[in-house]
Amino acid sequence: MLKNYLTIAIRNISRNKAFSAINILGLAIGIASCLLIILFVLDEVSYDKHFSKADRIYRVGFNGRLNQEVLEFPMAGAPVGEQLKTTFPEIEAYTRIRVNGNPFVTYNGQTFKETTFAYVDPTFFQVFDLPLLQGNPATALSDPSGIVITEELARKYFGKENPMGKVLDLKAWNATYKVTGVIAKMPANTHFHFDLLASMHSHGLAKSDFWLAFNFYTYVLVKPGTNINQLETKFQAEAERFIAKEVKKDVGVSMAEFRKAGNDFRLFVQPLTNIHLRSQYKFELEPNGNIQYVYIFLAIAGFMLLIACINFMNLSTAGASKRAKEVGIRKVLGSVRQQLIFQFISESVLISFCALAMAIFLVSLALPVFNDLTGKAFTLELLMQPEYLIGLPLFGLLVGVLAGSYPAFYLSGFRPVAVLKGSSLGSKLFSGNQWWGSFRLRSVLVVFQFFISISLLVGTVVVYRQLTYMQQKAVGYSKEQVLVVQDSYALKKNEKIFREKIAQLPQVLQASISGNVPVGYSEESNNGFFPQDRKDQPIVMRQYNIDENYLPALGIKLVAGRNFSKDFKTDSLGVLLNEAAVMALNWQEKPLGRKIQDGSARVLHVVGVMKDFHFESMHQKIGPMAMTYGGNSGSVLVKVKTDDIPALLAALENTWNDLTAEAPFAYSFLDDRFAEVYQAEQKLGEILGIFAGLTIFIACLGLFGLATFTAQQRRKEIGIRKVLGASVSAIVAMLSKDFLKLVLFANIIAWPLAWYGMHQWLQDFAYRTAISWWIFALAGGLAIFIALVTISFQAVKAAVSNPVKSLRNE
Repeated sequence: MLKNYLTIAIRNISRNKAFSAINILGLAIGIASCLLIILFVLDEVSYDKHFSKADRIYRVGFNGRLNQEVLEFPMAGAPVGEQLKTTFPEIEAYTRIRVNGNPFVTYNGQTFKETTFAYVDPTFFQVFDLPLLQGNPATALSDPSGIVITEELARKYFGKENPMGKVLDLKAWNATYKVTGVIAKMPANTHFHFDLLASMHSHGLAKSDFWLAFNFYTYVLVKPGTNINQLETKFQAEAERFIAKEVKKDVGVSMAEFRKAGNDFRLFVQPLTNIHLRSQYKFELEPNGNIQYVYIFLAIAGFMLLIACINFMNLSTAGASKRAKEVGIRKVLGSVRQQLIFQFISESVLISFCALAMAIFLVSLALPVFNDLTGKAFTLELLMQPEYLIGLPLFGLLVGVLAGSYPAFYLSGFRPVAVLKGSSLGSKLFSGNQWWGSFRLRSVLVVFQFFISISLLVGTVVVYRQLTYMQQKAVGYSKEQVLVVQDSYALKKNEKIFREKIAQLPQVLQASISGNVPVGYSEESNNGFFPQDRKDQPIVMRQYNIDENYLPALGIKLVAGRNFSKDFKTDSLGVLLNEAAVMALNWQEKPLGRKIQDGSARVLHVVGVMKDFHFESMHQKIGPMAMTYGGNSGSVLVKVKTDDIPALLAALENTWNDLTAEAPFAYSFLDDRFAEVYQAEQKLGEILGIFAGLTIFIACLGLFGLATFTAQQRRKEIGIRKVLGASVSAIVAMLSKDFLKLVLFANIIAWPLAWYGMHQWLQDFAYRTAISWWIFALAGGLAIFIALVTISFQAVKAAVSNPVKSLRNE
């Protein structure tokens, strides 16, 4: 029997090549989109789960409030881990990670710049069980001069030589390390990636006893069966003992008084497996994913597959007239409805498997583009793993049954007497109101398809509008024509000489030394400040150390006072505040000359007030900032005035090479660094745009099917109207208006829901664009236009057909 069903299915597919091709293509696009998104989602939710003790690892952080400002840090002070381990027997081990910049590593006369360097405790491999290819994980980092590197880095440095015991020289840091272990490359689905792991014993701040210096990523491994909620409460009670002492020492008030003023510091823990998707703090080790985007993509995958199945249903029922007599004859010959249902579902499953094969081919073509959009490295071999080899056929079967069930029940419901008498596809073919019910269902399906399409179109436009807004909004500094010469600390005593030499180039307007850059990687420092006479009102501010050329180089404006100057010796204890800092200190009246004290007890006097500028992304409001005088090594910011950038770069590189051979010349442009901050939003917009286009395409296939069905059902009516003198345009309008009503109704549903969804998304930005009315008009108008073009094809075809052919059976 099954063989017979398959034979009939193959014959039916070959007999109706156009309909079958459209069915297979629509399903294939839906399945391919679903597979790609499933690959992405499964990867996102797998982060850090490859560690065997992942369910027992927690990261310790601090949050709180200070003078109305919310503070959230995924780090803790240096002594926190050791104190918790000593106090609570529930903790099996702890480890810390300290990121300290990008060193230049020299071996055998060759120098390499590395961007994945970290200090870690000797217990690192006890907590994170990354297997060592060489070395002992228990002792590899016990020696202060020990360093563990990846196998890839070992090949780069040493070739085929045994790396163990080799000495690496970090000249700019005045440090040398001996290779004591080799690990494989860290898995991609880990929330941190390092190629060099140096012993924490060699870091100067590792022995600090300051709890409120949030600069160590601290992880604790708890024993099996530990109630983490109860342990977190104990952690907080223990931490408060030390925090209270530091608050009393630095602020001069008790913890109770500190909290009474609205301030607080609290310790919290995060499950390791939650960090990638549910942790969005400013100072994450790497940019994390977002659980909201996972939900969005899962919804898109479900909608794409559902729309593809709806398209299949509409096309299958649209071609019902070609199967009506077959059903009638089979029923007369004794076939029962269950057999017919099984036959039609068999056909849909066969089409589903054809679509699945095509979908895998489409996935192979789309993977490079999809990897570029998502930043992943998926390969087709992933689908060859056992779980996929089992799951894909089941997935194809499920899609076939889901897409084919409604057409199977619909087609098997034909009344044989009416079919064999040649009745049209009207209510006479069915008992009761089945036809009208099915028509209403198809209308609902079309509305649903265009509801999703219009919503995605609105989302795409809003995302691009927000990106454009962020890129064009005045950020308070000049990001154009600013070159950042990186790693200038490697010049050591020649750093100022380099700045002075390049400042003399005719293409250079300004050159400033500072490790602080408004966007991209730079030295970040958040410090506590308070008015000299009010130690009980501390404020956390971002602190930049700059020279007198920094403000002119970036075009940062002053609203009061003056810039730093070499002519004022007292500027070594001067400070520039931004407008947000002046507001936080309540110094709107005469801020110049006021005294403020920093965390190291230095008393600074305000020499100028800067206009607010965005030193963080537009996800955050502009916070208080203090700039102190002196400049710190790290980068040289160069304001240029030339179109011949290659010639300028060559001049800068020659000057660099004349002053040092320890590090290669490296640079970036400030506007490029700015654009990189919003890569996640850029990629989201591109992905939404692609899936919006695919959704509309599949929806139009479904609309094409319904238009075909309607044209067939009304062919005698159309013939009569033509005989009575109706024009082609009148018939096209008659057939189109009902479908356009459906698309218009889809707009009415989609607009408020799309507005709500994008309004919620925009709440993640402190500075955001407005959702204008024309966005909805554009999306709705585009959907109506595409629908009209799709419908018109079938409407015109029906309108120009010979009326004799449709009336000859009457």
